[in-house]
Parts: sequence; structure tokens; C-alpha cells
Amino acid sequence: MEENKTFTISVYSENNVGLLNRISGIFLKRHINIESLNVSKSEIENVSKFTIVVNTTEDWTRKIVGQVEKQIEVIKAYYHTDEETIFLETGLFKIASNLLFDERQIQNIIKDNHSDIVTVSPDFFVISKSGRREEIEEMYEQLKPYGIMQFVRSGRVSVSKSEMQISNILKEFQL
Repeated sequence: MEENKTFTISVYSENNVGLLNRISGIFLKRHINIESLNVSKSEIENVSKFTIVVNTTEDWTRKIVGQVEKQIEVIKAYYHTDEETIFLETGLFKIASNLLFDERQIQNIIKDNHSDIVTVSPDFFVISKSGRREEIEEMYEQLKPYGIMQFVRSGRVSVSKSEMQISNILKEFQL
């Protein structure tokens, strides 16, 4: 039996209302949980890129990509393993300001995790940490005993190590 792995699905599409609902419906019908979802503009003008992370079998991932590509606005969809991509997530931690000065260990956590202080106010400060999900989770565990006022983590952003042929496909469409 094929084992579950983490796959990053990249979907290049026109930016149309309702497409996100239809794409998420494809996963819902198959009872596959979306671990992470990010939508942004891509390297190609007027083309959006969905970055979807799932943990399932390659067979299911292949079938899902095929279903996603049937959506009229979708230009092309790809999937990659973690080894085939370069990816990051970002976490933001809101911490009480007094801890920055009273707890020396907080400054060490910030430095040791190669994170940044993005804002400081009289009541709180915000730390930003970019990296792999495990790195952000590790920093969360380190800060947790001091009290985290708020925490949020972004969806994955990713580029493939190999060249994706999307630009060539779009050039053919334009000819």
C-alpha cells in the first residue's frame, strides 16, 4: 500500500471569483485535508498561483491535480515533494513588552532562531520567524512558557527546484 507523503501542489490560473471554492471542493469530496493554502500573484502577469499543501498518497495527488486542471480558469497544475521544492512559512508572535527587557532568555530565543523584531510598542512586541514549519513550531514551544499573546503562521510559499514549463505554455497561448 502506498504511503502518505507531503506534496506541494502549484496551480496557475486566471484570478476568478469562486475558483477557490471549486478547488477546495475537489479536496473535500475526497476527504483530503488541506494542510496549508496560499494564493498570490505569480511571476506571470495576470496569473495567480495557488500553493496547496496536502498529506496523502502520490496516486491521490495525481488524481486531484487532474481534477483541478479541468477547471476552466486553471492554466496548469503541478505537484512536487518536499525534496523537489524550496519552501518557507512565516510565524508572527505577539509578546508582552516587559518580557523583552525583564527576561534575558527571550532575547536569546530571538537571536538563536534567527528571527526579527518587527515592531515594539509600550504593551507588546512582535517577532517574525521565517523557515520550515518545524522551526516555527520549535520557537513557539520555546516562547510558550513566557506567554504568547497572539500567534499566527502563514501558509507555505514555495518554488520548485526544477524549471516549471508554465512560462512556455503561456507563450504558446499568446501565439
